[in-house]
Amino acid sequence: MNECYYDKRMDFFYNMTNTDTVDEWTGPKLIVVLCFGTFFCLFIFISNSLVIAAVVKNKRFHFPFYYLLANLAAADFFAGIAYVFLMFNTGPVSKTLTVNRWFLRQGLLDTSLTASLVNLLVIAVERHMSIMRMKIHSNLTKKRVTFLIISIWAIAIFMGAVPTLGWNCLCDITACSSLAPIYSRSYLVFWSVLNLVVFFIMVVVYIRIYMYVQRKTNVLSSHTSGSISRRRTPVKLMKTVMTLLGAFVVCWTPGLVVLLLDGLNCTYCGIQNVKRWFLLLALMNSVMNPIIYSYKDDEMWSTMKRMICCSSEDKNQDRRSSRVPSTVLCRSTDTSGNYIEDGIIQGTICGKGDLGDKGNS
Repeated sequence: MNECYYDKRMDFFYNMTNTDTVDEWTGPKLIVVLCFGTFFCLFIFISNSLVIAAVVKNKRFHFPFYYLLANLAAADFFAGIAYVFLMFNTGPVSKTLTVNRWFLRQGLLDTSLTASLVNLLVIAVERHMSIMRMKIHSNLTKKRVTFLIISIWAIAIFMGAVPTLGWNCLCDITACSSLAPIYSRSYLVFWSVLNLVVFFIMVVVYIRIYMYVQRKTNVLSSHTSGSISRRRTPVKLMKTVMTLLGAFVVCWTPGLVVLLLDGLNCTYCGIQNVKRWFLLLALMNSVMNPIIYSYKDDEMWSTMKRMICCSSEDKNQDRRSSRVPSTVLCRSTDTSGNYIEDGIIQGTICGKGDLGDKGNS
């Protein structure tokens, strides 16, 4: 029977895996990492808090798409908390941690990142279902959205707790990974492959959305002259989707590949030299999400600016909303047979934000 090492401190496991955390996390490198980490965390806290407050305050955002957006912001806010905890429990401090505290440190990171990823997937599926069914409004009720949000966090918490529940190497030292000294290499392979598969699904979903919207728009353009706003819609959608996918690829793929290589026990890949930078890169996704999902929506941006400036001028809100492409396209007049495709496109871009006055169950 293998001996278990539940009572050991982390220095025992770091020494077993030949991971020298002291040399890697001291001096100028540590200062740079902490400075960037602090700045990112402050931005994550402020920007995602504004997104959540905007969804709560503005009645135009009381729709399933924006509820999921607010939950994504909450997941990114939680990622900031997880990283703050990491900053105070890393470097030379890592070797002094107990096994349970180290599990908590990594579990917070895994939970936050999984919550963001699953939430992005749910948003993609929700948009895909609405478009393919040729409906502007989502069929999701508040109860269903609440159930989805609860499910997202249940999955995230479970994934963060899996190593603590037993999928670790405390009783099999030979199976320990290099990046995560008490994580089993098989778990790292599972976790990285699972996330890469989810990423692939998201790519496929958004490609289908873009191809469908482009095809319908081309058909519509060949039969009607259309307005300039409607003709620009496919371009705006393409930019939004490509920005999202590009940010996700840049921020997540390198870290997942490094984890996969570590799980496969690649001893010549030099993963120890890049791990901290890829961790920062992965957390950049939580920084970019508020920009991608909120700043591109002028209605959201206007609401956030009013909260920052402590202004409550309704006239300014209406004036700014009238020039927003996403809200201009979401007029209730586009309900005829000739404009049904535009309605579908509009639901993708603005998340039905300007249809709030039409009612929602």
